Amino acid sequence: MRNRMIAGNWKMNKTYTEGVELASGLADELKDGTGSVDVVVCPPAVDLKGVAEVIDQKKAPFALGAQNVYWEEHGAFTGETAPDMLTNIGATYCIIGHSERRGYFHETDEEINKKAKALMAHGIVPISCCGEPLEVREAGKHVEFVVDQIKKDTEGLEIADPSKYVIAYEPIWAIGTGKTATADDAQEVCGAIRKTLAEIFGQKTADGIRILYGGSAKPNNVAGFLEKDDVDGALVGGASLKADSFAAMVKAAM
Repeated sequence: MRNRMIAGNWKMNKTYTEGVELASGLADELKDGTGSVDVVVCPPAVDLKGVAEVIDQKKAPFALGAQNVYWEEHGAFTGETAPDMLTNIGATYCIIGHSERRGYFHETDEEINKKAKALMAHGIVPISCCGEPLEVREAGKHVEFVVDQIKKDTEGLEIADPSKYVIAYEPIWAIGTGKTATADDAQEVCGAIRKTLAEIFGQKTADGIRILYGGSAKPNNVAGFLEKDDVDGALVGGASLKADSFAAMVKAAM
């Protein structure tokens, strides 16, 4: 049985002070626990230490995640963050391959694959994103497009514990636009993702990997997605920037 997951991607929002305040508010909202739902918050890199301290001091029922990583251990890579820097600060999850990274910073599937391997070597759970642009969706090739991403992003991965690798399906046309894929749209692609994972890793492993939906997910629509067999949670953008709205999504998943 897969535990549901609600992960918040703060993107480039919240200063250090604001991040501490948001994490503290979320800890208060979730003080009664989250049941079997795994909750992750992914603040900007400069906020990680402050949020880690809130989690520790308040015994908060959520884990810390980063928004990006580099695959090298150390060296002359100005502006990048190594995996052991994340583990040292307390991060146990990391988003990779987000469409904004792919689009604005031209990240490739090959690079995302390297990042996944680096994270897993350090015991950090990747939240590996995939998803199609509007023109691919309108051409009816969205399943083929996403399946190709999955095959490239997982090439050569060894997944001993399927709970330690997470996929987030985010149709690009639904991210931050207010447009949302239907629950059936999400199930179509998430089901194809799981089928592809079974072909690569075997059915048992595929059945243990969590697949999240992202793309304008909100408190008033998340329950519909979670009713689908192959949707195990949500990667949340805007709604994660307020403690009450993000907590509402967690509670909807419980």
